[in-house]
Amino acid sequence: MATQRRKPESKSSKTEPELPSVPSVWKRAFTSGSEWPDKDELLDVIYWGRQIVGIIFGLIWGAVQMKGIVGLALFCAINAGILYVYFMGFQKIDDEEFGGVWELTKEGFMTSFALFLIVWIIVYSAIYFE
Repeated sequence: MATQRRKPESKSSKTEPELPSVPSVWKRAFTSGSEWPDKDELLDVIYWGRQIVGIIFGLIWGAVQMKGIVGLALFCAINAGILYVYFMGFQKIDDEEFGGVWELTKEGFMTSFALFLIVWIIVYSAIYFE
């Protein structure tokens, strides 16, 4: 009696969506005018870029004894400005594909602001607390 065996399905016949590789996202993030077929990838780059900006400026503001509303206003203006230049000048994207300039500008802003405040307060308190 002969037994029939099933042929194993090849991986190419499956229709699983491919996940973007991290190196390709990094490459596109640092290459001017990159194509972003998945809009969420650019939004992720903007989000994490804002977090890095928040940490860096929190360290700087705490180290140079920046205080008050001036520090807050400067951070907000610089944070929005850096990201605006990044997505409009460096990446040259069509902002309407992502919901407009306002949607891109506010992407990850509040978490970046909170992270900035935490780092600013910790660094300032650690260096200048009596």
